[in-house]
Amino acid sequence: MLYQKSWARAWLGIGLVWFLGAIALAPSNKVYQQGLVLFLWLPTLVLAWSARAVLVEAWRRQAALWGSVLLLMAWCAVSLFWSSAEEPVREAKRLVYIVVFLLAFPLLAQAGTTRIRHLLQLGSGLLAIAALISIVHFYGLQDHPLIGRLYGIGEISHPILGAYVVGCAALLLLYQLPHQRIYQLGWILALACLGAFIMLSQSRGAVLALLLTVLIAPLWLRTRYSSTLAALALVATGLTFYVAYDLISARGSSYRPEIFAAALQMIGEHPWTGLGLGASYKVFAAATEFDHTHNMFTHVAVELGWPGMLLWTAVWLFTLAEIVRARHLLLGKLLLGLWIFSTLAMQFDAASLTATPRAEWFISWLVVGLVMLLPWGRAENDACGKISGST
Repeated sequence: MLYQKSWARAWLGIGLVWFLGAIALAPSNKVYQQGLVLFLWLPTLVLAWSARAVLVEAWRRQAALWGSVLLLMAWCAVSLFWSSAEEPVREAKRLVYIVVFLLAFPLLAQAGTTRIRHLLQLGSGLLAIAALISIVHFYGLQDHPLIGRLYGIGEISHPILGAYVVGCAALLLLYQLPHQRIYQLGWILALACLGAFIMLSQSRGAVLALLLTVLIAPLWLRTRYSSTLAALALVATGLTFYVAYDLISARGSSYRPEIFAAALQMIGEHPWTGLGLGASYKVFAAATEFDHTHNMFTHVAVELGWPGMLLWTAVWLFTLAEIVRARHLLLGKLLLGLWIFSTLAMQFDAASLTATPRAEWFISWLVVGLVMLLPWGRAENDACGKISGST
């Protein structure tokens, strides 16, 4: 089969690494998007026919998840009929991009979950390099004061959304300690760069989401290592509050309660239809104008109404259900942490679910896509169990 060829697996693997690392390291967003077409969208479409049995199996094993995704895409498409979006065809095309992106993951799964974890580590390592470059560029070359809020390079230039991307990379690395000492040094340096980026971005939402995830991780990881990390995180948080409380509290609540109240009012004006996919809107709160609701769920409700928000919630909950089914796998445990981090992050910012791939995809569609690897991970684990049981 074509999709089983080594070059086909390498092509898709490059696509996954490009999605992760090039968001910051690509010279421009246009190059990043073109790379995704070349390394991820194109191979998925080329290999889809030869891998049709795999895609049918993906549907069979995760019918509820795939069904909820397709229903959400269908409702998004229907909402274009009443949307004020300037380019409805472009909005519809982006929905196809999302589906093709997700179709890539059952194909990627054929390379084995160990290889996938290595690709995730590589992509996260590239983001660590991007974090280091960002720090050197911002504080060294541009000579900003150390208390200045860090703006990263590439598409991690937004302090909040960039911190979410880097937070995802940190979680994908944090609980995968390499066995070889030479790799352990690189692992420590990568985590140090990622952690420094998150702290220097001064994104309280990202820090809180990461902190809470690390604190409760021992509940499912059940290792001394995860418990030690949780204890260290708690101590570090206490010291940070003691040293930099004024800096942390200077921005107050950043109008989040007022924005949330205004968003609920907007949802109430169009509860069933929303404004339509891609419709631009402004949120007026506390005598200030905001570009979006700073919350993924309320943003979806404003655009797509209650039906759209319920469908997105269904996608997200079915994603959790698949993770729980695979909680005995290392990849399942990693994804549970990523799901919790992403859920918390969505509450503080992120208002782009169906736009072209960007930072928000790391806490939405990337998580859904990675979960679509899990059925093959469970199959691998069952096969290994049978082999060990027969020897």
